[in-house]
Amino acid sequence: MALKDQVAAALRNVTDPLGSDIVTSGRAAGIVVKNEGTPEASVGLVLSVDGIDKTAAERLQASVEAAINRVVGHGAARIILTADRNSAPVASARPVATTVPGIRKIIAVASGKGGVGKSTVAANLAMALARAGNAVGLLDADIYGPSVPTLLGISGRAKLDGGKLQPVEVHGIKALSMGMMTDPEKAVIWRGPMASSAMLQMVEKADWGMLDVLVIDLPPGTGDIQLTMAQKLKPDGAVIVSTPQDLALIDARRAVAMFGEVGVPIIGVIENMSGYVCPHCGEASDPFGHGGAETEAATMGVAFLGRIPLDIALRTSSDAGLPATGANGAAFDAVAAAAAVAVGL
Repeated sequence: MALKDQVAAALRNVTDPLGSDIVTSGRAAGIVVKNEGTPEASVGLVLSVDGIDKTAAERLQASVEAAINRVVGHGAARIILTADRNSAPVASARPVATTVPGIRKIIAVASGKGGVGKSTVAANLAMALARAGNAVGLLDADIYGPSVPTLLGISGRAKLDGGKLQPVEVHGIKALSMGMMTDPEKAVIWRGPMASSAMLQMVEKADWGMLDVLVIDLPPGTGDIQLTMAQKLKPDGAVIVSTPQDLALIDARRAVAMFGEVGVPIIGVIENMSGYVCPHCGEASDPFGHGGAETEAATMGVAFLGRIPLDIALRTSSDAGLPATGANGAAFDAVAAAAAVAVGL
């Protein structure tokens, strides 16, 4: 297949903000390929931004650049924006996915309470999305208890280049955490507004490049950071993590309710630590109960994304800073596939 046809096929996966895809709608036109078959290959096209506001136009341009870069290579896109001055911006039916140019989608991973394995889920969800071919970033927004450096095997401090924080590239994703900027032996003692400001700066002042999706690992609860993230960054959806036990499910309901109040769609609920199989005798047991999150998801009218077992292999890989493998990896791949469909990746 000629490179021009490959690019056109990739652009058909980019949704027009007003419906259809940008090739069928005619929003992307005049595709020109230069230096095909060489390292200097580039793709030029005209992208109309009629009828959409500035933020949506920036988001669309970022999506087009990412689609072209996946086919040709980074920096290959040459885009000319055009607009009819008489066209009126069209109000979106839902919040704009992201206010950060270059980031197409944002997925928040949240829980109503701590200790349910939310960070482990967030890290492995990000890596699973990357395995599916997406350009993925992971932000550890748990300012007070950052876990992502351990989960990804990252040591040392984040670097500053050109006034921008540089996320670390590891396991196919870009990651940034407060744990990469503070002394691991000292507690972060900040009031809510300070923590919220730090979270926003790690998104907006970092050099994320072009991302298909940024996964944000939120702190537990429904406080300042969650509200600031929802109102300022406008994520495409939230994944709620809970164990099967009633105590965790009570707080999961609060998390779902909070996102509903700020207009963030719920992608679904994950039941973590769901069942345990003894590695010695093979007997299965349910120390935290079984099926509670699935039942609660049905009651709340949201999707159930699957179960992650209480497995020593997952604990071992997490402590070693490695991705989940085997059955655990397959479980996260399934969750990632469902999340990708939900947000339109």
